Amino acid sequence: MLDKKALSGMREAGKRLAEVSEILKENIMPGVTGKELDEIAEQEIRKRGSVPAFKGYGGFPATICFSVNEVVIHGIPSDKPLVPGDIVSIDIGLSYGGWYADMAFTMPVGKVSEEKQKLMDVTKKALMNAISIVKAGIHVGDIGEVVEKTVKEAGFCVLRDYTGHGIGRKLHMEPPIFNYGRKGTGPILRAGQFIAIEPMVVAHGDCTVAVADDKWTVYSIYGKPSAHFEHTIAVLPDGYEILTQI
Repeated sequence: MLDKKALSGMREAGKRLAEVSEILKENIMPGVTGKELDEIAEQEIRKRGSVPAFKGYGGFPATICFSVNEVVIHGIPSDKPLVPGDIVSIDIGLSYGGWYADMAFTMPVGKVSEEKQKLMDVTKKALMNAISIVKAGIHVGDIGEVVEKTVKEAGFCVLRDYTGHGIGRKLHMEPPIFNYGRKGTGPILRAGQFIAIEPMVVAHGDCTVAVADDKWTVYSIYGKPSAHFEHTIAVLPDGYEILTQI
């Protein structure tokens, strides 16, 4: 059953997060540091009467996950400046009125290689292809199959140990939204659920990753570039609504 109050709350949270993300995109350029972007993110979130969802979550020290080049996810913002040719993934979340929104995007810093551009295009395409099939009654495996097919056709791979998730009154809720799977398998989505779909892709046929000594930073062991796109989605009776876009 569709809870209109819940949908309204999630729309407000998603709208605020999308606004903050657009500001971050405008500030991604050679010379800027992850810490500078992190400060902007926290200021803009709090300016909108919201609370950073990641800061302090499980001990994470920052407002944004800032992942450059071969870092796939959970990178910690540092004082190292971005340089032309980098690609940077920013994962960001907030809560507003007790409702959570979560999103991620990957951006080029100046001109990037063809491989990196293709990687970003494919990862975003995998996300949008998956979103396009969302409606009440589909299986979680349907989403995973679409993501994996899109990525594999490009010769890339998706992380299997990290997933999307349900979202709402908490940042991470059931069910996990895998980036691989088989149609007709897994939990069935119902109207009124909110989910975060987030392909995490490496420009390589093997997605083996390792976690750095900081216990957070997840990177490709082959040093291959990685991309990450995510939206928070409302599951509707006959379709979907992307909540984290303006």
